[in-house]
Amino acid sequence: MTTFSSIVRGAAISGFIGVTAGAFGAHGLKNHVDPALLPVWHTAVLYQLIHTLALLLLVGLAAHVNRQALRWSSRLFGAGIVIFSGSLYILVLSNVKWLGAITPIGGVCFLAGWLCLVLGAGKTESR
Repeated sequence: MTTFSSIVRGAAISGFIGVTAGAFGAHGLKNHVDPALLPVWHTAVLYQLIHTLALLLLVGLAAHVNRQALRWSSRLFGAGIVIFSGSLYILVLSNVKWLGAITPIGGVCFLAGWLCLVLGAGKTESR
């Protein structure tokens, strides 16, 4: 079962990794990867940090969202971060282009997480 503390903890770890990845992309990658891949890295960081904030928002919305929707949204946002951003990070570092085929799966996870939030909004269970 997803608890608020585990969502916050996961978001905090993701935020830490996202900020670290952003700094690494800004300062450590310039001389080591194809410059055309730097925007890909930045996209990965952007989506990771946006969905990290979305995870924290879920905790704040807990009183207004069905628990099952909250649980699924958090899981899907987490999976999206790992699959979407993770595949882009690995693509940039390895230059293995086929990894780009995995990225849309993470995007679908993000979309499904937002859809769960839409469907669960205002439908709280009695506590």
